[in-house]
Amino acid sequence: MENPREDGPDGMVPVVYGELRRLAAGYLRGERPGHTLQPTALVHEAYVRLKDQRQIDWSNRAQFIGMAAVMMRRILVNHARDRIADKRGGGAEHVPLTLAGEGIGTPEIDVLDLHEALNDLSVSDPRKGRIVELKFFGGLTTEEVAETLEVSAATVERDWKFARAWLYRAVAGEQ
Repeated sequence: MENPREDGPDGMVPVVYGELRRLAAGYLRGERPGHTLQPTALVHEAYVRLKDQRQIDWSNRAQFIGMAAVMMRRILVNHARDRIADKRGGGAEHVPLTLAGEGIGTPEIDVLDLHEALNDLSVSDPRKGRIVELKFFGGLTTEEVAETLEVSAATVERDWKFARAWLYRAVAGEQ
């Protein structure tokens, strides 16, 4: 790859494909048995959506992975919504996801509830919402998130702890 910025997602994907596939496998590991999406298909679908993005700095690995993680999250949310619609109003299917991090535990969380809670958090505090996307969905380290958002690692850790607790309460119906 000559220059990922010039090559766009075509240049960046080979550099981070293994990491994206690992993330996708992690997301799908918690899905119901017989889920129709496979890790490779999830990565490829995210790639197709990323090709249309023009505002991404393709030379920034952390930002690219973060955007790919957001795309994968949207794909899974859309898939869950479609599945519910197919059931003609049936109850939401619980998709086991865990709120990563110490002290949160591993409750079973509906992917749509988590999506709505994260959207609410992002409205009230966009930086905290972005930190959750990058750390939880993007799998980035605290240092990578700090670099991407141009804040200190201490700020990321402080916001991450708050956001985890906020989301936990939101999906547990305590807010």
